Amino acid sequence: MMCLQATLWAEFLKARRSKMPGITALGFLLIPLALGLFMYILKDPESARSMGIISVKAQIAVGVADWPTLLNVLIQALAGGGAVLFALVTSWVFGREFSDHTAKDLLALPAPREATVLAKFAVIMVWAAGLAVEAILLGIAVSALVGIPGWSEALAWQAAGSAVVVFGLTLATMPMVALFASIGRGYLAPMGWMFLTMAFGQLAVVLGWGSWFPWSVAMLLAAGGSRAADIGAHSIVAVALVCVLGIAGTLAWWRYADQTR
Repeated sequence: MMCLQATLWAEFLKARRSKMPGITALGFLLIPLALGLFMYILKDPESARSMGIISVKAQIAVGVADWPTLLNVLIQALAGGGAVLFALVTSWVFGREFSDHTAKDLLALPAPREATVLAKFAVIMVWAAGLAVEAILLGIAVSALVGIPGWSEALAWQAAGSAVVVFGLTLATMPMVALFASIGRGYLAPMGWMFLTMAFGQLAVVLGWGSWFPWSVAMLLAAGGSRAADIGAHSIVAVALVCVLGIAGTLAWWRYADQTR
C-alpha cells in the first residue's frame, strides 16, 4: 500500500509539473466555445446573415439552438474528442518514460512494477475526468450566457447520466493505448493505434456492426436514436473485454518484457 501511495504521488507530481495538462485543457476548450458560437448564430439569424454562409454551416453542424441539442452535441463531442485527447494523455503518461529515457530508472526503484502501472492508470482517469467536466461545464456556462431555450432539471439529469456512461465507455478503451505505448516504447505506436481504431470504428458503423466493435460503442450511444438502440449487453461486454485485456497486457509487459533499453 505504501508503495502504491508513493508511486501515485510521483505520477501526479510528474503530470502537474508538465505542460501537457494545460495543453489538453486548452484543446478541450475549443469544443464548448465552438458550440456556444454556433448557438449564438442559430439564435440570432440576423447577425448570422451579416457573417455570410456561416449560419448555414452552423445549422448543418448543430441543428437548432436549444438545450437538448446543445447537450446532445456535447456528449457526442465527449465521445469523439475524448477518444483523441484521452489517447494523447495515455500516450504521454506511458510513452514519456521511453522518450525521456527514464523507463529503466523507474523500474529500478524499490516498488512493484504493477504499482507503477496502476498509478499511471489512476492519473489518466483523473486527468480525463477533469477534461470532461471542464468541457461540459464550460459548454453549459457559455450556452446559458447565450440564453437558449429548453432547459429542465430532468433533461440535465438525463444528460449527466448519458455523459457519465459515454465517458466510461471511452475511457475503457484507453488501456489498449497504454499497451501499445509500452510495446512501442513511445508515442508513435499508440497514436497510430488510436487513428486505426477510429477509422475501423466508422467502417463498423457503416456496415452495421458498430454495436459489436468496442471503439464504436461510445459514439453510437452518444448519437442517440436508432443507433443507440443497437447497443446491448454484448456491446458492454466487448468494451469490458478490451479494457481488461489492455490492463492485463500492460501489467504483463511492464512485469516481464525485456527492459534493457
